[in-house]
Amino acid sequence: MQTMGMVHKLLLFTFLALNATTPEAAVATDAAPRETPVVRAVRKVGPAVVNISSEKRAARRSRPFSEMPMNPFFENFFRDFFDPNLERSPERTSLGSGVIIDGERGFILTNAHVISGANTITVVLRDERKFKADIVGVDPDSDLAVLRIDSDTQLPSVEMGSSEDLMIGETVIAIGNPFGFSHTVTTGVVSAVDRSIRSDDQIYHNFIQIDASINPGNSGGPLLNIQGDLIGINTAIYAKAQGIGFAIPIDTAKKIVSDLIRFGEVVPAWIGLTVQPLEPRLAQYMELDPGSGVLVKEVQPNGPAAQAGIESGDIVLSVDDQPVSSVQEYRSAMRGDSEGDRLAIEILRNGSKKRVGVVASVFPEELAPELAWQRLGVRVEDLPQHRMYRGRPLPESGVMIGDIRSESYLDRIGAKPGDVIRQMDDLTINSVADFNRAMIQKRQEASVVILLQRGSQGYYITIRL
Repeated sequence: MQTMGMVHKLLLFTFLALNATTPEAAVATDAAPRETPVVRAVRKVGPAVVNISSEKRAARRSRPFSEMPMNPFFENFFRDFFDPNLERSPERTSLGSGVIIDGERGFILTNAHVISGANTITVVLRDERKFKADIVGVDPDSDLAVLRIDSDTQLPSVEMGSSEDLMIGETVIAIGNPFGFSHTVTTGVVSAVDRSIRSDDQIYHNFIQIDASINPGNSGGPLLNIQGDLIGINTAIYAKAQGIGFAIPIDTAKKIVSDLIRFGEVVPAWIGLTVQPLEPRLAQYMELDPGSGVLVKEVQPNGPAAQAGIESGDIVLSVDDQPVSSVQEYRSAMRGDSEGDRLAIEILRNGSKKRVGVVASVFPEELAPELAWQRLGVRVEDLPQHRMYRGRPLPESGVMIGDIRSESYLDRIGAKPGDVIRQMDDLTINSVADFNRAMIQKRQEASVVILLQRGSQGYYITIRL
């Protein structure tokens, strides 16, 4: 009996010893099976995801000469009246997300629409530190922007991945601040790649489609693979999307980010082609379906396209295997390329298809004056030092119109030599060099807004290019 009692005591002691582990050890044991790759990826990248809030002030506009009848020159063509002393409306705040891509220099990648029109931008880290951010560069065409914040210590950052080898069905992770809920994590799979979507009057190409919704506030946040590498930037530009989301591939973003950091803008590739829509009658004559390409209107002598053998009258069918059905799609296909890139362009000539290789270059600045003459119908010159023109005072900055092409848009609405161009879209013009650079940058746009000043009055004018 005594021996049996000793056995019972020994068993009880063993049972108590086995169950006497610490609470911490028990938690670790329970947590280990639950620490999935998703958990590890979020833990790795979470500190690099930021909340972005931007404050905007909108000016109250009034039409000029509101107390008097309007001349058609003003009433029909001038969009707005410029007055730096106009009252301001209350601030509007928008929220979005971003991700730190360079912790040493403080660079943050986000969507362009998140900070569009912002006067001040505030970035909040996960540890609740706040920074005022400066805009390094913005590219509305790709909906990407780079911000910069200054920190005394190195900031956490994400590791760049690749979107080239994405697999349909692979797991992806989105982190952002939808509707202000900070650091919200959603998961899904890659539903499709190379999607094209339309937003307002613009078509965006080469998007990643995922089955996780991207809502306002999520926009600009990172899309990660299961290893926690950055493979895309989430965007909420497609308002009709329900139950699906879209992201800009990181391989597309890398080139744009590089240009924005180096130049503050995207430097578009130039191959020396001017194209126009393929008219239905011409398409029918060439036995093509409408929207089967664009017509080469002009080839710049000695330009990259001319050297590759492209001629006026050719039909451009595709650029780098991306079908081209309109001038807008042609321009969009060119945006992803930069100086030195080799483009594969498929053309149709005399009923035969041909594939040519064209090495992209940058637009020569010496061609900018001719570009301005053809597109805007003006030649400009620097303001005279005495800031007077025919007895009329000129503003302190801008370029003066020296000549206007007959029957151009500006000529038809009554603009005259001596008028001063002070701004082109968001670009301030202080010299002819500024004007030339603005023309080169905006040459692929469908239209531009210029600020034209005559005497003490300034007007915003929209011109189709």
